[in-house]
Amino acid sequence: MLSVLGQVLTYIVPFLLVLTFIVTIHELGHFLVARAFGVKVDRFAIGFGRPLFSRTDRHGIEWRLGWIPAGGYVKFSGDLDASSVPDQAGLAELRQRVVAQHGPAAVRDYYHFKPVWQRALIVAAGPLANFALAITIFAILFMTLGAQMTPARVGQVQPGSPAAAAGFQPGDLITAVDGRRIEDSSEVTRAVMLSSGDPLRFTVERNGAPVELVATPQRRMENDPIAGRIQIGRIGVLLEARRQDIRHVRYDPISAIGAGAQQTADVIGSTVTYLGRLLTGRESGDQLSGPIGIAKASGSLTNMAVQANPDPRATALNLGLTLINLAAILSIGIGFLNLLPIPVLDGGHLVFYAYEAVARRPVAARFQEAGYRVGLALLAGFMLFATWNDLQKLNLFQFLGGLVS
Repeated sequence: MLSVLGQVLTYIVPFLLVLTFIVTIHELGHFLVARAFGVKVDRFAIGFGRPLFSRTDRHGIEWRLGWIPAGGYVKFSGDLDASSVPDQAGLAELRQRVVAQHGPAAVRDYYHFKPVWQRALIVAAGPLANFALAITIFAILFMTLGAQMTPARVGQVQPGSPAAAAGFQPGDLITAVDGRRIEDSSEVTRAVMLSSGDPLRFTVERNGAPVELVATPQRRMENDPIAGRIQIGRIGVLLEARRQDIRHVRYDPISAIGAGAQQTADVIGSTVTYLGRLLTGRESGDQLSGPIGIAKASGSLTNMAVQANPDPRATALNLGLTLINLAAILSIGIGFLNLLPIPVLDGGHLVFYAYEAVARRPVAARFQEAGYRVGLALLAGFMLFATWNDLQKLNLFQFLGGLVS
């Protein structure tokens, strides 16, 4: 029993706390921009289920804390349609109801009667708040802790590997990949991981002179301590920087913000590259994770942080930094996911508003309904696929097969 409770505390609780924090920031982005445009808001909720705390302020906004820490939401006045994009008939009915209850002047306070550009900004503010959160977290870490820059120096070359065939030698310093300058070894790893089957042009420094090498990463199955069993690209080199080459960089506030923005852009770029390769069949889908995989990753990171140093203060610091980094990465993921042009997501709303801006009228109700059905089906399919990946990485099916046999 104690073991099960420990697993719950290690895996589920950190994930839920981080998720709730990220979703709250997302909804706060919607809320702040909506209030800036004078939109009337009924409720801002953190968590779901029966409220543990509820208070209504002088603006009539109910602030609620639910007992289930799994996200949150903001509810605009008159927001009865799940799409938040009622058609002309729906708008006429809503206008009539608002005028009857509060008078003609109240119409301008409702989200659905704001100019389309204001509604688009309110919708986009959620994902942008997620990106801003990630940039802020990275910037704070760069300012307070700095960053360790590890040159991509080749320590070993695996015989028979693509690197060996390309002519890599121990001691080579990788300075560029496909023309992009390399500052840290992680940049090489990231480029190789997402390039299975595609030739990469490496520029290496050998005996003080530049040498051009071309290697094609091969897809391999690896057991990552955090992500589980995944297939990624490898060329067969072990990067081992010399102690004298490693440098620690401190950032001032301006450069830290720039580095945080670059870090966020790199994560988004890697995500776009991976999805593009996945859709064209050049990448395996096993890197996609659902709630189970993310909870496992958060638990693994928590365990690693706890085991890194037995000292209670060091453990608390490592755990805090780990969860903060996890929050930044997940915030980028949630922001990016919400911008996808799927009707149930913010990106889908933006597509509807783009149509409305051009056609001068909202999307017809029947098309909105069809879009939402397709969107829900796509999200459900994605979640099922991601959950299947998570269960396979946990070896659940082999375990069940052993029980049956």
